[in-house]
Amino acid sequence: MSSAFDDSVFHLDTALDATGDAHIRITGDLDWDSADELTEAARALLRADPAPRRLRLDCARLTLCDSLGLASLLMVHRACGEAGTPLHLDNRPEVLRRLLDLTGTAELFDGSAGRAADAPDASGEAGAAPPPAPPGRT
Repeated sequence: MSSAFDDSVFHLDTALDATGDAHIRITGDLDWDSADELTEAARALLRADPAPRRLRLDCARLTLCDSLGLASLLMVHRACGEAGTPLHLDNRPEVLRRLLDLTGTAELFDGSAGRAADAPDASGEAGAAPPPAPPGRT
């Protein structure tokens, strides 16, 4: 007996809701075979006029994310920044949380992509200084 929905097969579902948020639900492995599909789906949504208010990636059914999957997420992050659209990774499974933590990229996916670089920060100052370099690097 097979289920109507197979989590092992890569699949994307895209939608635009009434609030102007774009959604992509990711199912299966985000890897060498599928990374380009996610990048292109996100770029297609971001090309809309007007651009989505936010892009939300639902990762609840993501089963694996390798280095090319991470590269795809980083390309989507960059495209969101260029479009001025905040990016959110929702329902992160442990495999994704661990990868983002190990690579130091988790903070990139908190919805800040797309916020103007010269927008005031929490202190009210525009153009806040970048974070300090890691120890041993300048």
